[in-house]
Amino acid sequence: MFERAPQTLAAWTSWFARAEVPVLRATIDAIQVLADDEDAVNAHQLADVVQRDPLMTLKVLAFLGMNRPRRMLGDAETVTAAIVLMGVPPFFRRFADLKAVEDQLAGEPEALDGLHAVLRRSHRAAGFAIGFAVLRKDTDAEMIHEAALLHDFAELLLWCHAPRLALEIRRRQAADPTLRSAAIQRELLHIQLADLEQALMKAWQLPAMLMRITDDQRVDDPQVRNVLLAMQLARHSQAGWDNAALPDDYRAIGQLVGLSPAVVRSRILEFED
Repeated sequence: MFERAPQTLAAWTSWFARAEVPVLRATIDAIQVLADDEDAVNAHQLADVVQRDPLMTLKVLAFLGMNRPRRMLGDAETVTAAIVLMGVPPFFRRFADLKAVEDQLAGEPEALDGLHAVLRRSHRAAGFAIGFAVLRKDTDAEMIHEAALLHDFAELLLWCHAPRLALEIRRRQAADPTLRSAAIQRELLHIQLADLEQALMKAWQLPAMLMRITDDQRVDDPQVRNVLLAMQLARHSQAGWDNAALPDDYRAIGQLVGLSPAVVRSRILEFED
């Protein structure tokens, strides 16, 4: 862990690219249960466990990106495809010694709470994103779900490895909700987390499609907008459905999926059930 922010994006990228990515204790326990009956486990069962945890999802995709078989011509774009390519027994061998984030943040209860808040938001956003993708009849719905799940992974890593900096960002946002996240990040971290995410995805050679869909600069791309609006909705609704920004969200989502704001709102509430 560190308390002083590196000065450049390159320095941040170098540090995080080498750092161990911890995962949820529940993920470690679930993988161990499957490992105890390895011969009966298939890639889909493993993927279901991995995808419950954005940190483990990131870990699996990063491992494969950095250890691509020479025969592999394209990307394994989803966790399921990555595990199929890796093989179930090699998966258990490679991830037999996982570190629990709860242990890493044992002395930082506020940071652990902050991490769990981002995880909840990521899961809600992923649920919204796949719902919008289905309404759009997008054949890449699974990939869009994964992109939303991983959209804020740099913030998760910040909570894991620089909890004091993450807490200071949260403190400043709470003190002045009008402050833009990007401005606070530039002041305290000397970078924007969105830029760090793209740099890390390149360093880890993550799937090109995942990099594209999570690139917030590509706002004219319907798949990117699908993820962005899902993330925005998850943030605005995290404390309830009375946020003043939500009507604008419903209108923007309606334009994306071709429905009225009222119908969008009712569909979203169905997603939450």
